[in-house]
This record gives sequence, C-alpha cells and structure tokens, in this order.
Amino acid sequence: MEIKSKDYCIWYDSATETITCQGSFRLSKMEEYAPIVQLLNDVAEAQPKKITLDLRQLEFLNSSGINILSKFVIKVRQQKNIQIAVRGSQEILWQGKSLKNLQRLMPSLELELE
Repeated sequence: MEIKSKDYCIWYDSATETITCQGSFRLSKMEEYAPIVQLLNDVAEAQPKKITLDLRQLEFLNSSGINILSKFVIKVRQQKNIQIAVRGSQEILWQGKSLKNLQRLMPSLELELE
C-alpha cells in the first residue's frame, strides 16, 4: 500500500509491519486525508501483532493530520491485541510535543525519539 503526492508519501510494508510517512501533511480539508485514513484503517483491520509508525521524515503535520494520527492510535487501542511503536525525530520540532500526546491516548505506545 502506498500513497504519493508532490508533498508527501506514505506506505505500509507488511513484511516489517511499518507505516512510513515522509514529507509534509499540509492538506487543507479532512476529505483530502481520506486516502491516508483508509490506509491506516486497512493496516489496523489487518491486525498485525505490532505496528511501527515511522514519522522520522515527516517534516510537517497540521492539526488535521494530528487528528487522524490520534484517531488511528485510538482505533489500535480499541483492538487490544495490537502493540504500536512510534518512531520520531527530536530534530523536527512538532514531533517532540505532539507525539508525546499519542502516549496519553495509549499508555502502552512505545515512543522512540531519535
């Protein structure tokens, strides 16, 4: 599964159970996030044992993007049989503050900031 645009790329590698996001999620309307939401939902519904969400190369994420990631973490939490790890970068300012909030939604979430 892969979604590419001029501003961002997101894909899922089923062999490593990793969702990787690159670029900038600066979409203006929630409807524009629909393909990304569908990819995230498809991964959650496949119920891998552990999902790694690699955001180290996601340079920008607006409030709508934060909202979809939060909803994804809540969906995974509700399934109760999936562990989630989020990999971020301390060099990208928004990640330090925003990614810690995901742990509040799912305390068992593993957060790795490099």
